[in-house]
Amino acid sequence: METNWPWPSPVDDGTAKHLIAGTRLPDVALPATRGASVNLARYQERAVVFVYPMTGSPGVANPPDWDVIPGAHGSTPEAEGFSDAYAEFELLGYEIFGLSGQSPEGQQAFATRAGIPYLLLSDQTFAFADALSLPRFETGGVTYLKRLTMIVRNGVIYRVVYPVQTPPSHARELLAALRPTRA
Repeated sequence: METNWPWPSPVDDGTAKHLIAGTRLPDVALPATRGASVNLARYQERAVVFVYPMTGSPGVANPPDWDVIPGAHGSTPEAEGFSDAYAEFELLGYEIFGLSGQSPEGQQAFATRAGIPYLLLSDQTFAFADALSLPRFETGGVTYLKRLTMIVRNGVIYRVVYPVQTPPSHARELLAALRPTRA
């Protein structure tokens, strides 16, 4: 686990405790990078869905107080970590999806800039987040989703990681946890 992460670490505030194994994902189509929408409730495979607040844009200042909000920083390094480990997740039979409340255009710009090989899903209307009561925070009059990860099979949650402590190393830590153990 990365120990030199300089930003405030989130604590488990209990706002994701209702996201338990067996929870069905909501039947909501989400705009995705590369065009077509994705409905995670109807996705009939194994997937890792990492939820993140937002990715920054070059030359655009972070929202107010971003540096002091626990868990706010880290979306770009987290997404890059999933990019770096993407082939390994695929070998284990998992598709990767990133999900945030950012606009589809903002996500597309980031995906292009960062060379993201998996789909980013936009929940700009918070329809998916509202249906699951995903945890959030607010700053500068804007609401953001808190960082968490759902491991799903056939549209059903079977594991949730919340809070995510070190976004840059999260994908590697999750990959290690998902690998079958050898006796």
